[in-house]
Amino acid sequence: MNLSALHPNLRVRIAVGFLQRLLDSMVMSFMAIYLAFEYGVAVAGVLVVTVMVLGVVGTLAGGHMSDARGRRRTLLLGETGVCLTFALMAVADSPAWHSPAIVYCGYLVNKFAASFAMPANDAMILDVTTPESRKLVYTINYWSINLALAFGALLGGFLYNGHFTLLLTLAAGGTVVIAAATYFLIAETKPEETKRGQGETGGAAEPRGSILRDFANGYRLVLQDRAFGRLLVAATLFMSIELQLINYIGVRLARDLPAQNLLSIGSWSVRVDGVEMLGILRAENTVLVVALALVAHLVLRRVPDRVRMYAGAGLFTAGYMVLAVSDTGWVLLVAALVLTVGELMDVPVRQALLADMVPAASRTRYMAVYNLNIRVALVVASLCITIGSVLPPWGMAALYGVFGLVIIWQYHAILTPSAARAELARA
Repeated sequence: MNLSALHPNLRVRIAVGFLQRLLDSMVMSFMAIYLAFEYGVAVAGVLVVTVMVLGVVGTLAGGHMSDARGRRRTLLLGETGVCLTFALMAVADSPAWHSPAIVYCGYLVNKFAASFAMPANDAMILDVTTPESRKLVYTINYWSINLALAFGALLGGFLYNGHFTLLLTLAAGGTVVIAAATYFLIAETKPEETKRGQGETGGAAEPRGSILRDFANGYRLVLQDRAFGRLLVAATLFMSIELQLINYIGVRLARDLPAQNLLSIGSWSVRVDGVEMLGILRAENTVLVVALALVAHLVLRRVPDRVRMYAGAGLFTAGYMVLAVSDTGWVLLVAALVLTVGELMDVPVRQALLADMVPAASRTRYMAVYNLNIRVALVVASLCITIGSVLPPWGMAALYGVFGLVIIWQYHAILTPSAARAELARA
């Protein structure tokens, strides 16, 4: 399958997703720094946590609305909100106004609006893909996201100091393009059976009690899905390990890694300390994902999903276990290569498995709950810094190993019943 064979909505969403991630990485990566300089580190931490909490509310609200009212409407509401709040933040940060409080309020609503639209975007990808095409689509999407994050962080790093208002203005302009693309190029993809499931109200406003009851009942059914719960646990632990590089492992490298020559040619050498090594490892992971994602799809497409998921989780975990204990630069670089290969083996298959198990009538509710794994993983990764102050490096490596074993156990529990059901269906 090639890109031209994909649904038009899908091609637009991949391009729009690239721009969204680029803008988010360009601006939002630096908001914590902005708040810390304006309000102090302690207050900034509380403000960022408030944003995260409101983002969870936005995700759940967007998931419910997308299943109840449609993907396109939800996307338009969320993307319009993001556009307006970026514009407000740019005006509030300008020399003529300069109101950090208004910038923060815009940031708060911006993340709510972005979270509100996210489940509809994910569900739309499921709506217009087939089981056969999903691995390729998720591989392309994964590659696109990593490329956008790399360029966004680089551009934001150059423009943040002294040009933050310009950065916000560029983000506002970019989100105008995104909202316009959704309005003019995106068609509704909500499955017909969920449209009929709205009953005969004809779109009339429902009583408030009915809306809240439908909201609660919809998410209750999602949480009762045991196979989905297992995949959510696996995804959360996977993300918790991945975030160690900017949490415990980053702290350990900055504190403990001795300065060393990474490369020596005659009198010329590349000498790095812990912080510089951390930057190199993050850049290596991003570059390898961008360079190898599509190649990995072609090489691994005939490998059974079970093998890819088990081997991918194992290699990924092993790479991070080495990062937790090694003080040798080249060993760390090889470990980063290994964990990236594991990541490329696992992530597209896991996303395709998620797509296969999600019922059409509740796709965005499922995706809304699934996307919470990132926020839970952020909490787990932060706690690992505290745990790492008590445990030695080998203890943290062992903890990552436990995480990896639980991930593989969850995969096994999901895939075995699936195989049994397939055999019954064939019989």
